[in-house]
Amino acid sequence: MSMNRPPTIEWKDGKVSMIDQTLLPGELKILEISDYHLVAEAIQSLKIRGAPAIGIAGAYGLVLAANQYGGNNLDEFTVQIQDAAKLLISTRPTAVNLSWAIKKLLNKVKESLLNDINKIRSLLLTEANSILKEDYISCKKIGQYGARLLPESATGLTHCNAGGLATGNYGTALGVIFSAVESGKNIKMYVDETRPLLQGARLTTWELQRAEIETTLITDNMAGHVMANGDIDFVIVGADRIANNGDVANKIGTYSIAVLADYHKIPFYVAAPVSTIDFDSKTGDDIPIEERNPLEVTHGFGITTAPAGTKVYSPAFDVTPNSLVTAIITDKGVFAAPYGNLKDKLLDSK
Repeated sequence: MSMNRPPTIEWKDGKVSMIDQTLLPGELKILEISDYHLVAEAIQSLKIRGAPAIGIAGAYGLVLAANQYGGNNLDEFTVQIQDAAKLLISTRPTAVNLSWAIKKLLNKVKESLLNDINKIRSLLLTEANSILKEDYISCKKIGQYGARLLPESATGLTHCNAGGLATGNYGTALGVIFSAVESGKNIKMYVDETRPLLQGARLTTWELQRAEIETTLITDNMAGHVMANGDIDFVIVGADRIANNGDVANKIGTYSIAVLADYHKIPFYVAAPVSTIDFDSKTGDDIPIEERNPLEVTHGFGITTAPAGTKVYSPAFDVTPNSLVTAIITDKGVFAAPYGNLKDKLLDSK
């Protein structure tokens, strides 16, 4: 299925090229970034977002940091790389793919025992390109595994954006939808707006329309109503971090939808690569939850929506307990409840 748009992110002519997602759907603008500080800013400001996509961006940011060093002192070069890694990881604390990708590059350098700066630069770029390529392959596998769970004809609901814009270019939750449609299934979708930044309204509908999939947009607080009406056959979302016990951190509002799906006996699926599973987080209680700028709530898209001085609580994510998750669809297969220890399940699946 053609995405009918430029790549979400790629390495091009010594720069990181990415779609500025803050401007969608009104404007399709490609950013060309040659400074790792600007990659960090792009991640922080959501110009690029989605756990797998910011992992790729972080990897390329580290490549830029290596390229920006102008000296020939290995110790100074190493310090710059480590400082860049800390900065990039700090931009989005909840999405584990970011730290996973950067640590993967750092470990490759450490294991290589290289002491030539140019060879290290080349190694970093090779590994970053590999992460991008592997992400696409991973998402295709997620799509194929997940498509098997869906009926021949069904209507789903998704929250936030877990499509090509949130990954290397195919998608996790939407990858399942794309794969199901490619296999000949008749799938229609309801999309939550996803307040306060409307990633569902701005990004998911944009992707689904380009894929020519019938899409209906609703506000977040309509989800229970459409479920009660019998309009939803399944719910599918992505994830920013999955604890070892199967608890899932995803965009704020996901937990509410999972509760509603459970009440209405609707399957609730989570689609994410294994790199999104944090085996060090035993449960969802161990997952750090990022808090966003209150202005995103009180001044949505430049329009004042609350009185001056209003107290705001704005977590970017919530945690859905594993008891509400029907299945976790990964690139290594589908894991269903009871989840127990995901690390052990993955080892058993090999």
